[in-house]
Amino acid sequence: METFARGKLKGLLSAVMLLCFVFAGTAAAAESDSADTSAGAAVYVVKADRSVESGLYQYLKRAYKEAEEAKASRVLLVLNTLGGRLDSALNIGELIRESKVPTTAYVQGKAVSAGTYIALNAQQIVMEPGSTIGAAAVVDQNGTLIDNPKTVSYWTETMKSAALLNDRDPDIAAAMVNPALKIELKTLGRTKGAGEVLTLSAQDAVKAGYAESTAATVDDALNGLHLNQPTIVQYEPGVMERIADFLTHPAVMTILLIIGIAGVAIEFMVPGFGAPGIIGMIAFVLYFFGHYVSGFAGFEDVALFIAGLLLLVSEFFIPSFGILGVLGAASLIAGVLLAAPNPKSALLSLATAVVIAAIIIFIVAKRFKHKGVWNKFILRDQLTSDKGYRSSVNKADYVGLHGVAVSPLRPAGTALIGEARVDVVTRGEFIAANAEITVIQVEGARVVVRPKNENE
Repeated sequence: METFARGKLKGLLSAVMLLCFVFAGTAAAAESDSADTSAGAAVYVVKADRSVESGLYQYLKRAYKEAEEAKASRVLLVLNTLGGRLDSALNIGELIRESKVPTTAYVQGKAVSAGTYIALNAQQIVMEPGSTIGAAAVVDQNGTLIDNPKTVSYWTETMKSAALLNDRDPDIAAAMVNPALKIELKTLGRTKGAGEVLTLSAQDAVKAGYAESTAATVDDALNGLHLNQPTIVQYEPGVMERIADFLTHPAVMTILLIIGIAGVAIEFMVPGFGAPGIIGMIAFVLYFFGHYVSGFAGFEDVALFIAGLLLLVSEFFIPSFGILGVLGAASLIAGVLLAAPNPKSALLSLATAVVIAAIIIFIVAKRFKHKGVWNKFILRDQLTSDKGYRSSVNKADYVGLHGVAVSPLRPAGTALIGEARVDVVTRGEFIAANAEITVIQVEGARVVVRPKNENE
């Protein structure tokens, strides 16, 4: 019995020790899941504090690529946006989901509309106290609510799918999109009524499970990740990106359009200088370069602009009754507008640029009117009598002069008056050749004669 009891005790102790090892291993595994235990693991802090458009997508694409190449343990995406284009939001959401580096979205201020969708694709959401998330109803460029059933249904389901990625309540996501829905929010102790879209404060987002925690600063958000002495990398846009941001500023964009339009037009209208055309083309190159680097413009936009320029030039040399000019102008305008992030704003900049450029062109054309291309199409020489030009012989001087009929006048013929052979006509009578005549009347080119001895 004693031996049996001692063996049973040993077996029990072995089992307890085994369980201890299992629990220790499980705890260690859990800890490794929640935090990167490797000292100095890189965390990329990437700011997304502008409207959601293709430029932001290109910027984040480069940031995530660098984070992956650096084998970063996490990206802290600092969101502060009022939303923007849905297609760009979808691209950014896909970028976050497919990235090998997990993302923690830190909402600093606002992440509404398309910004909410971006946040929902992150594995974690941390919010600054006082910040908000939600209000993701679909609106047009003027801020008018879109109530198209297909559009609303599509965006509602898209938001719900993003919420489900990390076990967030899909009904709350639907309430953020569709104002027609009436949803009871049990976790918040209230009901979202019809006619409104849901917006969550930081505290409500934590209660509803839409945010893991709150953090007053970026540093607090980083500390909340529980990483082991992380290496913080503040991702900054490169030199080319900063130049592109400057070139795509609305004021700079308008100035470039003014210089481009005025320079090229002056070169066409007052050729020979060279400088205006070169400066104008450089301005257009800078315009499209900035929009291309920012991700707004593609090669097709540049090609459309160049085609428009060539069509306008062709109008000067190929008679097309204005067709080439109209097509060229339309292509130029389309190229400029399609390359811009906001066609409405770009149209305003273009209209302003055209007006100012027209004033500049008028002043230059007036100053250098003697060199204008229009001089090739205008005959400016004056064939005046003081320069020795005569439109015809002044036959009025023939009145009273005598001459000789060179041919029979029946009643028209030819007479020799002085040393000039002149076509003459009688009043109806016949005058034989070699008979003397007298000029009695001149009416333009019509010279009237009679026999010399008549009534003398």
